[in-house]
Amino acid sequence: MSEHTSSVTARHAAQLRDEGYAFVSAADACALLNLPAGWPQELAPSWAQLPRDSYLRDGGRYRARRHSCFIQEIESGTLVRTPHRAHWQGVAYNALHGGMERWYEPITLEIVTSTVWTPLLLGLGRVFAQVRAAPERWYLEAHQFRIDTAGGIGRPTPEGAHRDGVDFVAVILIAREQIRGGETHVFDADGPSGVRFTIREPGAMLLLDDTRVIHETTPIQPAHGAEGHRDTLVLTYRAGGFQAPA
Repeated sequence: MSEHTSSVTARHAAQLRDEGYAFVSAADACALLNLPAGWPQELAPSWAQLPRDSYLRDGGRYRARRHSCFIQEIESGTLVRTPHRAHWQGVAYNALHGGMERWYEPITLEIVTSTVWTPLLLGLGRVFAQVRAAPERWYLEAHQFRIDTAGGIGRPTPEGAHRDGVDFVAVILIAREQIRGGETHVFDADGPSGVRFTIREPGAMLLLDDTRVIHETTPIQPAHGAEGHRDTLVLTYRAGGFQAPA
């Protein structure tokens, strides 16, 4: 690990420990995770092929997604894709969609075998392992999201301000095209303090300690009358196992 990479890693791990979140610019993300500049371009085309989310309880058609699960062994630094499984959250974390198994189409082999996928997931897992005592392994869920404005408005977080029921979350911007809005809010789970900002640069990311903060992203609308979209990759890391019904 280079001196610059060590410095970037230490700085963002310290912010996560101190404040419960860290915003990472695209340039810092490359140094933090040893990724090439412009790496989202290798993954971005697959977002145009995501199936529609059929589980939205607000009746919307603005979200498309894929989902897959992985296990990261901390000591050996290996990443293994698990047999396909449902995404599940309790109602305490997702009042709108919690309490039901949601079976999404898996992330394609083309993405999982890309040159940037494994370094991205393993690198973030190593950063999170520096924030608290590292578990033996991370139970990791990956979500590809496209929120579009075909119906006039798209909601990145229809469940509102929430936690995800995991240890850490990474929200990574892949593309942002012809939209207004999409401002992200992060608040202390136990108090009123918080921050607001808009992720605009592909490859920039927001890292969250899900045990300490809640988050939401405001709706998006088309800019200049053109249909637009917001593409993100959301990665969640949890110690002790995947969330599942009791």
